[in-house]
Amino acid sequence: MAAHNTGTQSTAAKPDGVPARLADDTAQGKTTIASSVVQKVAGIAAREISGVYALGGGVQRAFGALIERIPGAGTATTTGVTVEVGEKQAAIDLDIVVEYGAGIVDLARAVRRNVITNVERITGLEVIEVNIAVNDIHLPDENGDGEQATSRVE
Repeated sequence: MAAHNTGTQSTAAKPDGVPARLADDTAQGKTTIASSVVQKVAGIAAREISGVYALGGGVQRAFGALIERIPGAGTATTTGVTVEVGEKQAAIDLDIVVEYGAGIVDLARAVRRNVITNVERITGLEVIEVNIAVNDIHLPDENGDGEQATSRVE
C-alpha cells in the first residue's frame, strides 16, 4: 500500500529535532511521518509475535531499562529498532532476543511479515526490507522465569 506523493521531501522538523518525511501530498494538505513513528510501529509489531523475548542487545536493553526509570524521558519502545525512512519507502533493522525453543527461521519470517504489514498499513510507506539479527536466546531459568537449578552436591 504505497502512499501518493509528489516526490517532494518535507524539511519540516518536529519539536524533537527529527525531520519528518513526506508521506502524502494532496490538494487538501500534506502528511509527514517522523522516523520515530516508524520505529515505534515496527517495535510494537515485532513484540506482538510469540517467541520474541525482547528487542536489542544486552547493552541496549540495559540502557533502555534505565531510560524508562527516568521520569519524563519517555519509553524504550524503539530499543533494538533502526529505520531509514525516505519519501515513500522505509527499511527496518531489528535486533531481537528469542525465547529458547522457538524456531528462529520461522520466528524471523513471522516478525518480518507482521512488521511489514503493520508499518505499511499504519504509515502508508512501502517497506522495502526488514533485516533481523538474532543476538541472544532467553533461557527459561534466566530472570527467575522457570525452575531453579538444583545443585548436584550438598
